[in-house]
Amino acid sequence: MTVYAATANAGKLRELQRIFASAGWRIVPFEGYAPAPEGARDYAENAALKTRALHAQLEAAGAGPVAVLGDDSGLEVTALGNRPGVLSARYGGEAASWHERRASLLAELDASGSADRSARFVCTLHLIDHESREFAVRAEIGGRIAVTERGGGGFSYDAIFELPERGLTFAELTEDEKNAVSHRARAAKALLELLRKTAEATGCSSAR
Repeated sequence: MTVYAATANAGKLRELQRIFASAGWRIVPFEGYAPAPEGARDYAENAALKTRALHAQLEAAGAGPVAVLGDDSGLEVTALGNRPGVLSARYGGEAASWHERRASLLAELDASGSADRSARFVCTLHLIDHESREFAVRAEIGGRIAVTERGGGGFSYDAIFELPERGLTFAELTEDEKNAVSHRARAAKALLELLRKTAEATGCSSAR
């Protein structure tokens, strides 16, 4: 089915497209998408705000019944009190580049004096299906913050988020390797399972 993505992040869109392709979903952007103002407390709330905003914009544009998917994700660093969290995309200031955000986080962690470099990526997905039903899931993956940036792939904080079992950052993995284990992949799996169970319980499918 065709699903509109409530995101202006090219890296996130690409990952959603690749992750959901195996389920037969065609994730597409909406050029007129105007992001809704996000809160500072809750991933699920932000994902819902994004999804509902795009759904309303598509309806206003005269689109027929549509499915919309929103994502809100963040990096939580234990030694920093689980910051930057929901403010991950705004850490270091609205105008900061991702390189500047990663550098700021590494500097703050070093300045904390903590030897604990554990962290986790969190992802929430919110779906409004063709029947205007809403579904929400959350997933995460644990790791640690690398001492320096490594790797040229990925986006966001991928170059400093290391998987201990691999000894590699997300940015050092191939797209397929990352998409097999990431927080976003886990959330997608949870969403598809929720839809499957809902379809079994209601005797119909939310996919078209």
